[in-house]
Amino acid sequence: VQLQASGGGLVRTGDSLTLSCTFSRGTFTRYVMAWFRQAPGKEREFVAQFVNRFSGTTVYDESVKGRFTISRDDAKNTVYPQMSSLKPEDTAVYYCAARMNGAISFDYWGQGTLVTVSS
Repeated sequence: VQLQASGGGLVRTGDSLTLSCTFSRGTFTRYVMAWFRQAPGKEREFVAQFVNRFSGTTVYDESVKGRFTISRDDAKNTVYPQMSSLKPEDTAVYYCAARMNGAISFDYWGQGTLVTVSS
């Protein structure tokens, strides 16, 4: 499995940005997708994920709930986090991750894409 994240950049407080993560070398429809982030000097933290492969139910960290929305396009093997009302504290390297449906941990990670939110 290979994950390629893209779409990061420099934005201003209050702006919106959509990242993307393209999945390859596997069967996308068998995997649960998620996003994590790592801010400078901090540990990587959970952002959002699909609960399982079969439902569209999603869960979000409280810090992004109501501002971020994740979606997936099975035809394009891609998952997107749409981020709105961005804040400086959203500045981080954003990583997409994948696990087999039913697995406990996310075993596959993309290389990350940097989002910088200026105040």
